[in-house]
Amino acid sequence: MTESTVSRDDLWAMIHAERAALAEDLATLDDAAWAHPTLCGEWTVREVVAHLTAAASTGRLRWITSILGARFNPAEHNRRRLEEHLGGSPAETLERFRAAVDNTTAASGHTPAWLGEVVVHGQDLRRPLGISAEPDTSAVMQVATFFAARDFTVNSKTAAKGLRLVATDSPFSNGDGPVAEGSTLALVMAMAGRSAYCDDLRGPGADILRERCPDR
Repeated sequence: MTESTVSRDDLWAMIHAERAALAEDLATLDDAAWAHPTLCGEWTVREVVAHLTAAASTGRLRWITSILGARFNPAEHNRRRLEEHLGGSPAETLERFRAAVDNTTAASGHTPAWLGEVVVHGQDLRRPLGISAEPDTSAVMQVATFFAARDFTVNSKTAAKGLRLVATDSPFSNGDGPVAEGSTLALVMAMAGRSAYCDDLRGPGADILRERCPDR
C-alpha cells in the first residue's frame, strides 16, 4: 500500500489550494447552475457549497454539540449546518465559502479526510456542470491513501476491500484481488461511492466497485 509522508501543514496547504480553486470555478456560475443537481444525493450545487463552508467552520466542540442536538443523526446534523451557512442568495453562499477558504477548523484531527471533503465534493459539482478543472493529483493521492486505509466520512475502505486499486497517474496502489485501474481521482471518487467515476476505470474490479456504490 502507498504510504503518505506529507505533514499536516502540507495537507492544510493542499486543502486551502483546492478550496481556492473551487471558489474560482464557482465564480463563473449563473443562478441556474447554482440550482443544478450534483453527484451528492439530492443536494444542489449551492447546497454542497454551503456544506463545504460548514465543514470548514465547525470545530470539535461545535460538532459534538450539533450531533447531540441532532440525536446522533448525521443527515440531520448536516442539514442544520448546511442551512446555517447557505445564505440568502448564490452570491452570499459563495461569499461565505470564500471567507472559509483559509480556515484550519475541523471536527477532528483527521486532516486527510478534510482534504477528501473538498476533493470529492468539488468533483460532485464540477462533473455535472461540465467543468473540466480537476484537483491536484498529489493532493488526490493523499486522499486515496487515507480512503483505502479506513472508513471515515465515507465507507471507502469497505468499498475497496478485496480489490487491487492501481492509479495510472500517480504512485498510488492498494490491496489484492481483481484490478480496478484508472486515474487517482477516479479511484477516489469510486471509493467515495460515486458510480459515475467507475466508468473511468478499467478491469474487473471496476465492475465490483460499481456494484458497491450506493448511487448506482
